[in-house]
Amino acid sequence: MKILVIGSGGREHALVWKLRQSPRVKEIYCAPGNAGIADQATCATAKAADVRALLKFAQEKKVDLTVVGPEQPLVLGIVDLFRENGMTIFGPTKMAAQLEGSKAFAKDFMKRHRIPTAAYGIFSAGEKEDAERFIKNMKGPLVVKADGLAAGKGVIMCETREIALLALRQILEDKMFGQAGEKVVIEECLAGEEVSMFALSDGENFVILSSAQDHKRILDGDLGKNTGGMGAYSPAPVMTPELQKRVVDKVVRPTLDGMRSEGTPYTGCLYVGLMVTKRGPMVLEYNCRFGDPETQVVVPIIDGDFAELLLSASTGSLQPDQVRQHPAAAVCIVMASRGYPDDYETGKEIRGLDLVKADEGEVVFHAGTKKENDRIVTSGGRVLGVTAVGYDHDLAGTIHAAYRIVDRITFDGAYYRSDIGRKGLAHLKKGPKK
Repeated sequence: MKILVIGSGGREHALVWKLRQSPRVKEIYCAPGNAGIADQATCATAKAADVRALLKFAQEKKVDLTVVGPEQPLVLGIVDLFRENGMTIFGPTKMAAQLEGSKAFAKDFMKRHRIPTAAYGIFSAGEKEDAERFIKNMKGPLVVKADGLAAGKGVIMCETREIALLALRQILEDKMFGQAGEKVVIEECLAGEEVSMFALSDGENFVILSSAQDHKRILDGDLGKNTGGMGAYSPAPVMTPELQKRVVDKVVRPTLDGMRSEGTPYTGCLYVGLMVTKRGPMVLEYNCRFGDPETQVVVPIIDGDFAELLLSASTGSLQPDQVRQHPAAAVCIVMASRGYPDDYETGKEIRGLDLVKADEGEVVFHAGTKKENDRIVTSGGRVLGVTAVGYDHDLAGTIHAAYRIVDRITFDGAYYRSDIGRKGLAHLKKGPKK
């Protein structure tokens, strides 16, 4: 089997790494890839958003399965284009990808299908006065979101109404998010603990992967600015078997049934970002693809042929019992460039990658790297996803193992959080609820 993976980050490296383990896979291409991916796949020059160039490449190489990493090509309709040309591809159609591509669509969809989520209002630039009244009538902290894709930066947390009114003006009038902010979603700020769930669907059947918890804030203790994610671990103890069943029954199944009933069957990976509140699990957001850095911890503990699993989801042949999980924990710590998520320098040489012990459950997924002569250097804000898989360890042991790997890797200005997984340990210390 020949596979094309689209994307260039840590998520795509994790997908390539796992697909490479399948005995069915003979060749893997990645467009555009990065320095780490280049060791395991043939990298192409096509950009992830150039869907027609990607189609041409897949046709020329006679690719059997294309796996889409980032959201932008999905929202642009790459799945529709590939299918129209007889190509097998993993991901949702353009219409189905609206669950991520339009926050307004997602919120109204959840309302139609009675899926638990925060109270909200949707407003365009011509409805600014209505939006201001809505803010003034809401109680407590608010969240103001740009409707469209904004590279993970379109969400503003607002502790006060005054901050929410300022955020509204910045999005609708100052166009801080460009076209993505032609509409805004204003919603109540939910209190609780975040957790992520992944479902793979072929449009009819679905399977659930391990839960994960991301760490979005730049600083320890969930302080500072939001980022694309500073680390993750899986499974997340907050997602008890009872809670998982509730999320499947109240969120995942109604979402997939609702998409099918509206004529847009959902295929590919459905990411559900949840807040576990006193009222129960509430949906914060949908993503129409694997998350980053959650993929770096969820995918390694899948037991079985990953290529076969994704192919089944892409061809309508997914079996409800097809996925299995290793009885293991995985922890990913993101090493970032100094200054991220604001301005940062690049071109810093990375040392210590040769000290990673793959035979001991250690793996480093490249995110923002490139090769210069014989050196691997930084090329992005999030540089590496340093990951430990603890087949013989509990979560505490796996966290410790991940930080041991971090200690061996250096580059000028390297920054990482020191508390990845701490919430999980707190849950384990409490023990199961009685």
